[in-house]
Amino acid sequence: MTIELFCLMLGAVLAASLWIPYIVGVNITPAAQGAPNVFVSPPDPLKMKPWIARSFRAHQNLLEQFLPFAVVVLTAHLVGVSNDATRWAAIAFVVIRIAHAVGMITAVARMPLRPLLFTSGYAAILVIASQVFLGATGG
Repeated sequence: MTIELFCLMLGAVLAASLWIPYIVGVNITPAAQGAPNVFVSPPDPLKMKPWIARSFRAHQNLLEQFLPFAVVVLTAHLVGVSNDATRWAAIAFVVIRIAHAVGMITAVARMPLRPLLFTSGYAAILVIASQVFLGATGG
């Protein structure tokens, strides 16, 4: 397994797990902030405690970047592009997305750090995509 595919798997596990803080928050909130039954009518995340709303948004935010990341990593793998740039960009993407999620949920990553982390994840995607478009191999 290449480093890029390993990072893709780590990103998938993160995306598959990041719903947990939100669900925990919803379930420890008394009466889910006025929602009579959270299974019939899910609560509005914006009306929940701030960390719960941020947990919801952190998950959504990761999903926004994970699909493009998955596409460029899989495309690179299928066309045989793997080099130092793609490996380091994949590693950076996973580290950035973990930092973004933790920073968002805890409110440590405030302006301008949070958008800088998001933009850095986008840049990592662009690095891998550029290597695919250039057909770079080896390294």
